[in-house]
Amino acid sequence: MPQDVTGWLVENTSRLDRLTAGGSCQDLRPFGAALAGVRVVGLGEATHGTREFFQLKHRLVRFLVREAGFTTLALEASQSAGRALDAYVQGDDSDPATLLGRLGFWTWRTEEMLALVTWMRTHNQSATSDRRVRFVGIDPQRSGASIMYITDFLRRVAPEEAAATWAALAPLLDARPGGLPDPQQQLRASAERLLDLLTARRAEFTAEVGTAETDAAIHHARVLVRSADLVTLPFDASMFTARDRYMAEAVRAVVDGADGTAEKAVVWAHNGHVSRGHYMPGVPALGWHLHQHYGDAYYALGLLFGAGEFRARRGRTMRRPPVPHRISKPGAGSLEAELAQAVPHNHFVDLRAARTASAEVRDWVGKQYPHRSFGANVPRLIYRLNHSPTVPARDYDGLAYVSTSSCSRPLP
Repeated sequence: MPQDVTGWLVENTSRLDRLTAGGSCQDLRPFGAALAGVRVVGLGEATHGTREFFQLKHRLVRFLVREAGFTTLALEASQSAGRALDAYVQGDDSDPATLLGRLGFWTWRTEEMLALVTWMRTHNQSATSDRRVRFVGIDPQRSGASIMYITDFLRRVAPEEAAATWAALAPLLDARPGGLPDPQQQLRASAERLLDLLTARRAEFTAEVGTAETDAAIHHARVLVRSADLVTLPFDASMFTARDRYMAEAVRAVVDGADGTAEKAVVWAHNGHVSRGHYMPGVPALGWHLHQHYGDAYYALGLLFGAGEFRARRGRTMRRPPVPHRISKPGAGSLEAELAQAVPHNHFVDLRAARTASAEVRDWVGKQYPHRSFGANVPRLIYRLNHSPTVPARDYDGLAYVSTSSCSRPLP
């Protein structure tokens, strides 16, 4: 690494004094300073099963809520089931562990995520109305909660529609993306007819059960339209493209005030989704869409790690439980190795600062590097080779490096 680059990293890197929430936030001030004018922060993760990533992101969420006025946590999880978890955050008496399980992903049913949503609830108990925080899911898959809500709603306001709606949309209860061929697009057409029905009779239904319940039903119907599209697309680039586009639309609906209030949002997802580049070749990432819309008001923070363990499912099956996977220190030439060489401890670096740095530094952040990327499932024997190419200046606005990874802790 050129001396200018090493020197720039040492000078512009902020050491993270700790990863866990609580106590002083002095070491996070440089991160906060980098967010001037930012309305959406994407918090990534190189694995879905690293305890330290979750702990650090919890700490960053607290900081963003308390110090920077962020009021929404948008998670890569079921948009349907997310509403019940938000009700808990707002004070509803529910079991948060059960609600986390209903989000549809084993990745979020952890001690670390439980600690975060419990804190959100506690924060709201004393926060003023304009500083209360809410939880939203942004993924249209796993839409069973929407079907259940709408069926119950129709039984009360339009019972003649309830049975037919259930019969038409029940296939969505257990469907996964790309797993439900629908060449005639009957499923999506059924979801669109439902949305048209609710919209056309909105005044009638509002008079009967109130605005909140009617608006919730319309929200769920919109989710079902997206879900029907997602699960009936082939399991190829078209499906992945639709998923990230729909997640970006869900974030924009919150931030731009489509539901009546403008917000500043934290987006919690994998590095591949929060990246300003592509999730995979030919597939613009969630973060790409947000950057196109918000420009520098969107800030993508990638989280990387050195060595240790993480949890993931082995192979392609969705039935096996996640297990620990060991990983050694990053190989020479990787982005992680470059960062660790200059600054081996836990740290944050604002890549936007490189825009005014020397030519050598701008060249360094503009090159392509391999960096580790592990999803909910990893290959059986060659997972250690799982890397994705990245150009730091193109894909991320900042990076956080955690030297040691340990497994996230599943709830009982």
